[in-house]
Amino acid sequence: MSIPALTQLTEDELAFKEAVRQFAEGEIKPLVTKMDEDAKLDSELVKKLFEMGLMGIETPEEYGGVGSTFTMACLAVEELGRVDGSVSVMVDVQNTLVTNAFIRWGTEEQKKKYLSQMATSKVGAYALSESVSGSDAFALKLRGEEKDDHYVLNGHKLWITNAGEAEIFLVFANINPELGYKGITAFIVDRDTEGFSIGKKEDKLGIRASSTCELIFENCKVPKENVIGEVGKGYKIAIETLNEGRIGIGAQMLGIAQGAYEATLEYIKTREQFGKPIGKFQGVQFQLAEMRTMLEASRLMVYNSARLKDSGKDFVEEAAMAKLYSSRVAEKITSLAIDLFGGNGFTKEYPVEKFWRDAKIGQIYEGTSNMQLQTIAKYEMSK
Repeated sequence: MSIPALTQLTEDELAFKEAVRQFAEGEIKPLVTKMDEDAKLDSELVKKLFEMGLMGIETPEEYGGVGSTFTMACLAVEELGRVDGSVSVMVDVQNTLVTNAFIRWGTEEQKKKYLSQMATSKVGAYALSESVSGSDAFALKLRGEEKDDHYVLNGHKLWITNAGEAEIFLVFANINPELGYKGITAFIVDRDTEGFSIGKKEDKLGIRASSTCELIFENCKVPKENVIGEVGKGYKIAIETLNEGRIGIGAQMLGIAQGAYEATLEYIKTREQFGKPIGKFQGVQFQLAEMRTMLEASRLMVYNSARLKDSGKDFVEEAAMAKLYSSRVAEKITSLAIDLFGGNGFTKEYPVEKFWRDAKIGQIYEGTSNMQLQTIAKYEMSK
């Protein structure tokens, strides 16, 4: 199915979107089933993501990146999600969270060292969540203690996306618990740092090939030059990057919904019952029309919030709405897809059961649906 030119994308954006789609179809699609079964991304495929420039889309060219826009990053995340949510979220976290934070708050030395690595060869991870700090993101127990020219980190992180492949970690710890969230500071931790290790890998319902792991800090020594942003201002970095990252999750959910929709459209044109394709029945057509309408509404919300971000305008409420709606749409469309596939949809022989499994996480990570509702309500009440 060709990409519809009805969402006001530029020619360059449409060409980029098509290029990512062709890459996803040719390089990712043949590997999807095995990666899902093995719960592991193909290492050669990860290398190809770097070769395609998909791991440093916004990163300035001087640091080895593409030097493009946030919108372009979201288009890539969408097209990858159309084929595989696991690959999509790796690219999403790399671009909309980790490199985004380095671009905005990193020193020139940090940018030269880390942005260039993440644009060309090294995966990044964003380490905020802990066992007691999910929606209450700043109830952090990971502690940082200042000692001479370094900080010593002790504690754990949980549910960290990309942790299995990552070599660069953006880690949030509290160096002064008495100050509450004002003690939170962001640190750059390299994978080979002494006292740092990767713990348990989660066995998940969906996006199974995406690694989600525990991080362990045992007297982990981090040099002071690896503080990113100001000491005690980690909460600001976390809030603002997550606001941007939610648009990326919206794009991922949009892609998953698109993939399920396209598979369903093809199926109902060929699956016959009572002597004709089931797509000829009005009841099926009405469901298809509902799917298509929700899909387009989701697309417009995601693109609009990305455009606002690129233009430097306030986008926080729009980002929350885009993530909230897109995650709901993804779950609804993938569920309808299984319904329309019938018994076949409940088997792993067909792709829609995986789309459904992959869609569920959209209402949970990078801010639950309830947290998005809270953000939207807060903005509305302040008007």
